[in-house]
Amino acid sequence: MKHILIIFILIVLQATFPASQSKAQSDSLKKEFPVNLNSYIQVVGKNNLEYAAEKYNIGISEAAIQMAKVIPDPSFSFDWLENREAKERVGFGFASELGTTIELGGKRKARIRYAEGERDLTKALLDDYFRNLRADAALVFLEAEKQQRLYKMKEESYITMKKLADADSIRLTLGSIMEIDAVQSKLEAGILKNELIQAEADRYNALTELSLMAGLANSDTLFTPAIKLKGVIRNFDINDLINIAVQNRSDIVAAKLNMELSAKNTQLVKKERFMDLDVRVGLENDYLNPNTVPPAKIISAGIGIPLKFSNLNKGEIIAAGYYEQQASKQYEYVVQKITSEILQAYRYFISTEMQVSNFKVNMLQQSEDVLKGKIYSYNRGETSLLEVLNAQRTYYEIQSTYIEALTDNYAALVDLERAAGIWDIKF
Repeated sequence: MKHILIIFILIVLQATFPASQSKAQSDSLKKEFPVNLNSYIQVVGKNNLEYAAEKYNIGISEAAIQMAKVIPDPSFSFDWLENREAKERVGFGFASELGTTIELGGKRKARIRYAEGERDLTKALLDDYFRNLRADAALVFLEAEKQQRLYKMKEESYITMKKLADADSIRLTLGSIMEIDAVQSKLEAGILKNELIQAEADRYNALTELSLMAGLANSDTLFTPAIKLKGVIRNFDINDLINIAVQNRSDIVAAKLNMELSAKNTQLVKKERFMDLDVRVGLENDYLNPNTVPPAKIISAGIGIPLKFSNLNKGEIIAAGYYEQQASKQYEYVVQKITSEILQAYRYFISTEMQVSNFKVNMLQQSEDVLKGKIYSYNRGETSLLEVLNAQRTYYEIQSTYIEALTDNYAALVDLERAAGIWDIKF
């Protein structure tokens, strides 16, 4: 009875300290703040530095519209005239002229329309950037949750083996087992402790990546996922997903706008080939000989017409036509790409659903029952340590694979909704 009491005390102490010591190491670095997926994505949308940089493109495109509205500046000139005979001035005068360029053919309107098209395209590209950012943030969130669960699993594995090793040390002292078994269990506990240390580092790095994407890498707080994954139950109609994506996905909208922009570029190139008029008016006052000749005043007006020999070169128009054809082909490619992405993402999602279901039905409970049974038999001296170790490895391998499969299932849902251009995920 005394021996049983000692074993019980050792097991209780060992179950308490490893977790607290390991946990204290990460807690001493940064405070951890639980957050759900929707709240995390909102923070990413507000604070992600790359997304914030992309937003400036909207302001730049708005400024480009203002620049496109600029009309040519007028010009003013002033000239001084002086008549001399030998060294004596016999007369003087001055002339001034005001001129400007009048753009013909609707150039200014075409420039404004092109700049407005660039702004609309920039907004669509920003929406597409956020579509991918949102999905990437969800995947980082899932990765952090996976590393947390793997860490807890490793911690549980280490605690179980440490209990067994401590119990074997006492049983060796009592002569109940051979020394080789006690050494073996201690070695296994040491191996699992190293794996636990690595798992803790992987967890911390995943949480750091979570904060980095949220723009809070320099904060003293680490976000931790506040979710418990159980598997996804969703029914999708593949044809509906394809139709929705082809009509509404942000990159298909951008491809349509790019086609419109290339057409506006062709119009602008053609408008720019129209000639402009230079209009000018002038005034000249001549005082040829102030003593004998009355002053003369000359008023002038005129226009300048450029000779557009450059229009003989059709290179710009040809290039603009090719840009239109290129934009059309790019649109067709995006449509095909979207369809392919949805089909692949849908098949992978169904596959991960089946894998998770298979784990739940057959493997998890059976492996746990086998492990408990082997430990019970070993404590009663009815089985060998090797059988316990094999059962434990099998159990935790299945647990790890299940965690991977569960995370893949949710990640597949994220990728499927990313491909379809929808978002209604709530973990």
